[in-house]
Amino acid sequence: MSTLAPDVVAGVRAAAVAARTASYDLALAPRASKDVALETMATALLARADEILAANADDVERGETGGTPPNIIDRLRLTPERLAGMAQGLRDVAALPDPVGEVVRGSTLANGLELRQVRVPFGVVGMIYEARPNVTADAAGICLKSGNAVLLRGSGSAASSNAAIVAVLRDAAVESGLPADAIQLLPSDTHDSVGALMQARGLVDVLIPRGGAGLIRTVVEGSLVPVIETGVGNVHVYVDRAADLDKAIDIVLNSKTHRTSVCNSAESLLIHADIADEFLPRVVKALQASDVTIHGDAAFAAFEGVRPATDEDWESEYLSLDIAAAVVPDLEAAIAHIRRWSSGHTEAIVTEDLAAARRFTAAVDSAAVMVNASTRFTDGGEFGFGAEIGISTQKLHARGPMGLPEMTSTKYVVTGDGHVR
Repeated sequence: MSTLAPDVVAGVRAAAVAARTASYDLALAPRASKDVALETMATALLARADEILAANADDVERGETGGTPPNIIDRLRLTPERLAGMAQGLRDVAALPDPVGEVVRGSTLANGLELRQVRVPFGVVGMIYEARPNVTADAAGICLKSGNAVLLRGSGSAASSNAAIVAVLRDAAVESGLPADAIQLLPSDTHDSVGALMQARGLVDVLIPRGGAGLIRTVVEGSLVPVIETGVGNVHVYVDRAADLDKAIDIVLNSKTHRTSVCNSAESLLIHADIADEFLPRVVKALQASDVTIHGDAAFAAFEGVRPATDEDWESEYLSLDIAAAVVPDLEAAIAHIRRWSSGHTEAIVTEDLAAARRFTAAVDSAAVMVNASTRFTDGGEFGFGAEIGISTQKLHARGPMGLPEMTSTKYVVTGDGHVR
């Protein structure tokens, strides 16, 4: 890693030290105190909506002037409805059980020692993320409820939005009797702050990158701090020979078009050959009517307006109104295609054949597998976790949408009565 600016490193380390101190108070805070803080934060976001939306408008205008792609602008943009959703996410988290102190397992050993494994906070969590200012509130809320202080390093494109949101959240924390430094925003005007955060081993307990493949790869490969890897979403929908075709149309369209700029949006469509003659004309017409550009194999390319697909299409996370599409000879071929090209995020099968559904869910190795449901449901809020801090595609500790339990570690509490070994 190149030499980092000493003043930036010093600033990040000072923030981490302050976060560590705040984390001690948070770890001991009862659920009632944390829930009051979350409710206060939610109320404050709405009460100060004008200043947050004005700051966001500055970010959006700067992005549009600079030629930022429309899908990134969509991620960046806040509306009153999205701000209300952020506030509701905080309230949803407040309503959830507190994971801290939960007994994961326990027993009395043969020698009489009482053994309990209990959930505890990580301590200090670093978040490195791109564009989406809603992540600022989600991450702060989940970290606070799980007893963690958080260092937020958002992208420069959302600098004004993030600063406004964090100011609101810090004020609400203090009003509720919790330390302001439990929520801190690191500078986004220099990449050195990312490097300094990645080097803060011993001060920061875990890093979570949330964004594009380049960001995630940089953090995973370069961080000295342990990383929970979130992943990009090359998401597949497979329509089986036994599919209800009306359901299939609805699921394909919702998976692809409901919101294209998010990681659980479908990027690839696979169709069983036995239903291709009937289904292809319907799905091509439906997708094109929704302004989706299809990048297809030979079967799809026979339709007007379909572009020939390349290997780059099969591996792409478009985050736009584009989809790669192919006809496969059978279920096993669909599974093989997904194994080759999937990013391990979410896959869906549409079928009325229970055996096919069981085979697909067993054979496909992704964080979430849907049966007769849109891929858009892979989301912490939709799963009942309140908000989420990210969707993990790794296989250690946390996988899939990460809610409160995934933001904790454990420790063993062993109680004896003068026991010696």
